[in-house]
Amino acid sequence: QVQLGESGGGLVQAGGSLRLSCAASGRYAMGWFRQAPGKEREFVAAISWTGGSTSYAESLKGRLTISSDNAKKMVYLQMNSLKPEDTAVYYCAARRGTWLSTTVYNAPQDYDSWGQGTQVTVSS
Repeated sequence: QVQLGESGGGLVQAGGSLRLSCAASGRYAMGWFRQAPGKEREFVAAISWTGGSTSYAESLKGRLTISSDNAKKMVYLQMNSLKPEDTAVYYCAARRGTWLSTTVYNAPQDYDSWGQGTQVTVSS
């Protein structure tokens, strides 16, 4: 069973930065999603099993960097120039069965394991 644990969320002022971390029990293709109150879960960023391929939500490009440390089984999401509309619960997700793959996955249904989420609140 895949285990995921997010950390790094918190309260930050607009224009600030946060780095979210996700600890995984193994190595997988990974993604970050977010869900604001009253809204559907939306794609944020993804990284392949190899770590060599990444994908970002078009509206968030330029402000985010997803990275992985495969030896530590960690995935990170660096978020800069944060805006109040970035306020949401951020979830990391894992897709099993992607050994050696360079494919990235952008849809929630592509993933079979989810963390509990970490709250990010951006004040204006």
